[in-house]
Parts: sequence; structure tokens; C-alpha cells
Amino acid sequence: MGLHEDMVAMGRKAVIASRELARLSARKKNAILLAMADEVEVQREAIKKANAQDVELAKANGMTGAMIDRLALTDSRINSMAKGLRDVAGLKDPVGAVISRWIRPNGLEIVKVRVPIGVIAIIYEARPNVTADAAGLCFKTSNAVILRGGKESIQSNGAIVQALQGGGAKAGLPENAIQWVPTIDREAVKELVQLEGLVDLAIPRGGESLIRAVVEQARVPVIKHYKGVCHTYVDKTADLEKALKICENAKCQRPGTCNAMETLLVHEAVAAKFLPIIAQRLGIELKVELRGDEAARAIVPTMKPAIEDDWYAEYLDLILAVKVVPSVTAAIEHINKYGSNHSDAIISNSEDAQKEFTHDVGAAVVYINASTRFTDGAEFGMGAEIGISTDKLHARGPMGLEELTTYKYVITGDGQVRE
Repeated sequence: MGLHEDMVAMGRKAVIASRELARLSARKKNAILLAMADEVEVQREAIKKANAQDVELAKANGMTGAMIDRLALTDSRINSMAKGLRDVAGLKDPVGAVISRWIRPNGLEIVKVRVPIGVIAIIYEARPNVTADAAGLCFKTSNAVILRGGKESIQSNGAIVQALQGGGAKAGLPENAIQWVPTIDREAVKELVQLEGLVDLAIPRGGESLIRAVVEQARVPVIKHYKGVCHTYVDKTADLEKALKICENAKCQRPGTCNAMETLLVHEAVAAKFLPIIAQRLGIELKVELRGDEAARAIVPTMKPAIEDDWYAEYLDLILAVKVVPSVTAAIEHINKYGSNHSDAIISNSEDAQKEFTHDVGAAVVYINASTRFTDGAEFGMGAEIGISTDKLHARGPMGLEELTTYKYVITGDGQVRE
């Protein structure tokens, strides 16, 4: 069979599996998730060996240090994958939950209830832990999943899927509930997201070019965010010690993630005091390349000049754009012009500034006196996450279990007919 026929066959198998999944009890699904987690740990060395092959090839191909960090699977990250599956098992199953119920004057009872979406395609790059996160969340919500990871992590993804399928099968995982596209042929993505009637939803995770390609090619619904241009605004009333701690975490803890800070905005009233501190800690000690506007460079001349493209940039690296602004309103205007509606933060002790910022900034997630790095399903208490959405329909922000369900109406009557 050719690639098209292969993908159609995969889609048909997923549809059959989704019907079996819809009949599983929450208790049964949780037992299967726990078996998956156990097998991930049992297969630790095989997963690490496969990942080492991916990392070695990535280095040979000149991949950046930040991207290699996203690709690498340490013991700690494998532990986190297993823990994520166990955390999902411990969460309440949303499938079958009653959203609302009411009775009409004619006696009809109308119930709005959560149901699985059906078949979900996940297209992602680099981070192999997405394989376990996506599979676990889709399975918990009784959705069949088709995984298509990037070529950078193909060996890692294969080893993880093998562990998930093997462990799950021991506890009763329906066949083809978790499928994996093993080819690196880009045409596979196009074929996958055009499987109308077989795939119900596509969720791309990765760089902007991947996500735009999926959106442009798709004939099925897509939930996505294009990029994470996240801002931190340090207000004139900010506790500067707290602000430094937050900025360091937001930029440096894991710079290769979509929720890392890419632009720092500083109120002109505190810029002369705060920017030299930033330049010392981030610029000199932590080796962050600072690119400042004219006002920022007047205070810290060692900053490189920022150009217009820097305000739009998602660096995913130790690079930070810096701008001095005259007010919280100016900071909001900058964010809404250049941002990506992902995650933005204000560091301020003024309730008025906090209210204006949270009300007017258009991001899916807005922070007050905290790091943007918390935009993550696990950090929100959702267990592992399926991704982050900057769309306004059907899901927004970190997507957990509820966001992987839709709903139906169940109406009960006693012989009523419409007049």
C-alpha cells in the first residue's frame, strides 16, 4: 500500500478503537494507565538508548543547545513521563459528566453530558515526552490517538509508544487505541490532517512553521498556538528583588519552551535601577544576549540594538528583547501588538495596574507577580497536558482532560410530540 492507503487504514482502525474506548469504565482506564506508567519505567534503558541515537544525530546536524535540551530524555524526565500517566489516572474522568440538566414545561428532561471527541491526531516536534502525555490524556478521555512526532525524536517516540502499547495491552488496552506514524515523510502529516470522517481533531505542537503547515493543509478542525512570544512587564511599583527572581526563571529555567519570556518591558521610573541588575544577572552571569531599544541601551550600553523583528521573535534560546515603556497602558499596547496571545505577566504592587493589565492584555494566560513558566497543564493541576491553545474556540490555554471532550444532549420524554 502507498502512504495514502496506509494513513486511511490507520484512521479506520482508530475509529474502531474509539468505539471500544467509549465503553471502558473509568476504573478500567485507570488500571491501563497505571500499567503504561509501569512499563515506561521497565523500558527505561531501551528508551534512553533510543533517545541517545536521536540526540547524537541532532548534534551532528547542528541543532541548538536549547532544542537538544527539549529532545533529551534524562532519568528525571522519564520519571516525569511515568508520573504524568499516574497523575492522569488519579484525575476525575470527565467522560459522562453532566454539564447541565433542565426540564422543559412539556416535561422533557434535557441533559448536556460530556463525551469523547473520537479520533485525535497529534503532530509534534522534538519533545518525546509529548508522546506519553498525549497518549495518556487522549486515552483517559476515551479518544483514540494517532501520534506523528518529528524526525528529530523518531527513535525515542518509537520506544515510548512500544512501552505504552505493551504495558497497556497487559491491562486490556484496545488494539489500535494508540497508534504511531513511523515515517518521517512530511506527506504523512498532510494525509493525516485530511482524513475527513476518520480524524475528528488535529492538535499540532511545535514550531510556528509546523503549525502553519498543519493549518494550511488540514481538512479537519485544528486547535493550536502558533508561537509563544511571552512578555514580563515590570511596573513602577514592582518589588525589584521579586521581579529579578521572576524574570530569571521566566527566561532562563528552560528557554526552549513556548512559555519562556521573550520580551522584558520595564517602566521608565524603575528602568535606571532595574536594567543594570538584569544586565549583571542575566546578561553577564547567565549569558543571556540582551537586545534593547534606544532607552534601554542608554542605561545599559552593552545591550545589542533591538530591531523591529525582535519584538515579534520567539527565540527559544538565551536571547531577550528589552524595552522601556512610560506606563502600564504602553506595555499593554506593545503586548497586544507584538504578542502571540500565549502568556504575559505583570510584576506590580498596584491593584489598579494589575486590573488594567489583566483586563486589557489579550493573552490566554495572564499572570500577576509570577513567572510565565507556569503555563503548563501539570502546573495547573490538570496532570499532563495535550498542548496550549491561543484559539478562542473550543479550548484556550493549557488543555487537559475536559478540553479533550465535547458534549451531546440526551433528552428523556414520556410520549411527548411537538405540536
